[in-house]
Amino acid sequence: MPSQPVVGLFVTCLVDLFRPSVGFATVKLLEAAGCTVEVPAAQTCCGQPAYNSGDREDARALARQTIDAFEPYAHVVAPSGSCAGMISRHYPALLKDDPAYAPKAEALAARTHELVAFLTRVLKLERVPAPARFAARVTYHDSCSALRELGLDAEPRRLLASVEGVELVELPDRESCCGFGGTFCVKYPEISTRMVEAKCMAIAATGADTVSSGDLGCLMNIAGRLKREGKPVEARHIAEILAGARETPAIGAGRD
Repeated sequence: MPSQPVVGLFVTCLVDLFRPSVGFATVKLLEAAGCTVEVPAAQTCCGQPAYNSGDREDARALARQTIDAFEPYAHVVAPSGSCAGMISRHYPALLKDDPAYAPKAEALAARTHELVAFLTRVLKLERVPAPARFAARVTYHDSCSALRELGLDAEPRRLLASVEGVELVELPDRESCCGFGGTFCVKYPEISTRMVEAKCMAIAATGADTVSSGDLGCLMNIAGRLKREGKPVEARHIAEILAGARETPAIGAGRD
């Protein structure tokens, strides 16, 4: 495979703080696909929590910092539909009145990709880039950002199905939200709880022993509810399954 350009990895806050194994799995997948991966130390948050809460001033400041940190890279990849969606869909509008950063925001938006989107749409991969095995009956949860903002649907399922040992089963009412929604679950906890209860009921109905998604926020929300309900279903980020990282404990394992 021809050498690919250097990729800047946008780690995301949740991966950095709660699930670094997703970042390592992402690096493994990108390097197996022929990419050189760098992780800019100056990166922090993409600004989505502030943006969703109406704090445009802090969101703009974080967007400018992200733009500066990733300016050297031909491609920016994030293992998160929500963060990739924030950068690629909302930065241009957020900074449209900033003469210095408006063109930079447009440029960064055009070269920022969610992990699965990058592997399938940019690198044109039909299978996982390196042999991987993950013996499990897996169902896939579409995050709202990945599905609705980025249009990811068949691509994650195609890559999951290419992993040796994976038996992929479809999730009923798969387009429904899990109730996380960033700050939504904090602002409207009762509504959020009902939504994740319905999602977990659908997951259990598949008979899967593992639920996967491309967004860690969704998975943490789902994993917490599954554990509280005593449902024996593991939650794992799609990067971990594609990289065959079976040795990593499931999300929320061992936590109260």
